[in-house]
Amino acid sequence: MTAPFIPVNTPLLDGNEADYLAECIRTGWISSEGPFIKRFEQAMAEAAGRHHGVAVTNGSVALDIAVHALGLEQGSEVIIPTFTIISCAAAIVRAGLVPVGVDCDAATWNMTAEGVEAAITPRTRAIMLVHIYGLPVDLDPIIALARKHDLRVIEDAAEMHGQTYRGAPCGSFGDVSTFSFYPNKHVTTGEGGMILTDDDALADRLQGYRNLCFQPQQRFVHEEFGWNARMTNLQAALGVAQVERLPRTVELKRRIGRLYDEHLAGLNSIRRPVARTGYADNIYWVYGVVLNDDVPFDAKEAMRRLGEKGIGTRPFFWCMHEQPVLRRMGLMRDESHPNAETIARRGFYLPSGLALTDDEIERSAAALKEILA
Repeated sequence: MTAPFIPVNTPLLDGNEADYLAECIRTGWISSEGPFIKRFEQAMAEAAGRHHGVAVTNGSVALDIAVHALGLEQGSEVIIPTFTIISCAAAIVRAGLVPVGVDCDAATWNMTAEGVEAAITPRTRAIMLVHIYGLPVDLDPIIALARKHDLRVIEDAAEMHGQTYRGAPCGSFGDVSTFSFYPNKHVTTGEGGMILTDDDALADRLQGYRNLCFQPQQRFVHEEFGWNARMTNLQAALGVAQVERLPRTVELKRRIGRLYDEHLAGLNSIRRPVARTGYADNIYWVYGVVLNDDVPFDAKEAMRRLGEKGIGTRPFFWCMHEQPVLRRMGLMRDESHPNAETIARRGFYLPSGLALTDDEIERSAAALKEILA
């Protein structure tokens, strides 16, 4: 009998989700006007050590609105990690800005202060920090660079719910930060995102931009274009229930990481995630592996072979400086970032969802060892 397929992610909805959704339906508050919106914004702001939270439809539009609200001069440069999701570069380009990529550290997969410093020019106006896959960026030296050069900081904490940097919550750094609530995140609302800040005036702008820039005095007269990016009360109800169990979620994720480490400890043909650094313990948003150079095939072939064994996988991000859409625009064309290029081609992640069982972890690890034997 064939064992059931193990998906790369299955969310865990075993808290108050059903009760809160039933409350929305019973009261009729299903739109973006419902009371769970404010509860969710306040809960996420508190969890991230922020004063203001602005709930939106997804993590990508959170970045769009966050970058736009900073009001950076058209044509200004924004430094980003090349190893990230396309949403980061897209938000910059849509705001009329120029993305400049930096390489990642080969072990942590995050951007480095050395890379950022080398990329700063007289046209640089901001740095977009993106925490990758479970470990945060080493923030202190990059924040110091931002202060030295008077640069704005956008912190993409989409994958970092519950993670800390030197004890302070990820999402609490920089001028503005963003989260995603896609089903594979530690807090999910199905689809959804949030923008957080401590700046009162910036929070007012963010709230206007997520709601078409309606004016309180005369609703349908608009001074600016905004987005229809309102989260529904139904989604926020899920989010409130998910934040309530966030400490347990973090414990579960770290346990998944430890079990994978135990099962894969003797496998010398891969690089496993760094378990801890001097500033953070890994939160294992996903359990990623990178094939060593002596493995005679790449990540795409490894994922195909694992799929045949019933193991779901997902490739690592493809580098921004190698994205066809950006190259056609003449952006990031002359950049070369060897660490990111290597892990993009040789990295992928194993099933990492919160509903993953011990048996599924063991099966996934065993299948990986088999294809690399």
